[in-house]
Amino acid sequence: MAAQRSIPAVFMRGGTSKALMFHARDLPPDRATWDEVFAAAMGSPDPYGRQLDGMGGGLSSLSKVCVVGPSQRPDADVDYTFAQVAIGASRVDYSGNCGNMTSAVGPFAMDEMMLAPPEDDEARVRIFNTNTSKLIHATFPVEDGCARFDGDLAIPGVGGTGAPIRLDFIDPGGASTGRLLPTGAVRDVLDVPGLGRIEVSMVDAANAAVFVRAEDVGLTGHEAPQELDARADILARLDAIRCTASVAMGIAPDPEAARRIPVIPFICFVASAKAGAEGDLVIRAISNGQPHRALPLTISLCAAAAAQMDGSVVAECRRPERSAGPMRLAMPAGVLTVDADVVPTPDGWQVRSGSFYRTARRLFDGRVWVPGHIGMAAGGGRV
Repeated sequence: MAAQRSIPAVFMRGGTSKALMFHARDLPPDRATWDEVFAAAMGSPDPYGRQLDGMGGGLSSLSKVCVVGPSQRPDADVDYTFAQVAIGASRVDYSGNCGNMTSAVGPFAMDEMMLAPPEDDEARVRIFNTNTSKLIHATFPVEDGCARFDGDLAIPGVGGTGAPIRLDFIDPGGASTGRLLPTGAVRDVLDVPGLGRIEVSMVDAANAAVFVRAEDVGLTGHEAPQELDARADILARLDAIRCTASVAMGIAPDPEAARRIPVIPFICFVASAKAGAEGDLVIRAISNGQPHRALPLTISLCAAAAAQMDGSVVAECRRPERSAGPMRLAMPAGVLTVDADVVPTPDGWQVRSGSFYRTARRLFDGRVWVPGHIGMAAGGGRV
């Protein structure tokens, strides 16, 4: 048996994240072996937290995998599965989607000739995300049948500019739990062990999230990620709220099980924007136990939707004149504008769609190496 073996892969940036991109056809047919393949490729688990023995970068936004294949659905062109690889543990999470890396899926599919090139200079790829069973439409410029990556769009958290990629999340409500408001209410009070009663809003649009006022957890809302990294007490407090919310949202049966599902729900704290500052509200997110340097795109959509639901803790923090339309979310890397189409219906709130622009770039392609014994079929033969 060879000491190592290689798998074709592409490395891409999508928005403020980076990931290994695989064709589904190039991975072991037994999906039970994917965790080992992805962890080895990214360099996890790493007790030093740097993933130096793999492609990961020691941050949750840099420890991701995307798997893309043809779709059998009449309303989709490709199926896309997202995997969040833990850094210090042997764990791969498939419970949610990554909106930032979704922006790379369409260009990847086009450049890998999974789709026929469009007749004009713009492509629209219909993506079915298997994690959430939701559709996303990606629209981007092409040239000579390939995605264009040069352009003048700048996004917070990424240096330089790139070609605009429009992402339209279709009917994103209930992506993780089956309901836009998992408890049926825009605002709830959680009895959190060790903290007492905490007022929150639990919303599931593109990904499940629990929002809490910054002041209720001893914060201003304007803290930098580095400040939060140094506050183990604050991170533990936020995770306790997250785990309690997970049970209330029906994601986990108990808080201990919730700790084993570290990605969803995301925990976010919100605050009002300062006078004269940019943004309609201030938000910080914890992703897989780490303070996020920017803002997960799916959580941006979730926050923009919550900001338009009167009575939520997010709506309470928004600028009063911004009750509908695109929301400007202030985060550590800058301000992100998200257009969420939110309407009241006789059955409650509905998010018809959510739209935003990202950039992406193909960084390299080739083969990624993993230990030779990984990805073996159950009968002992190499797949």
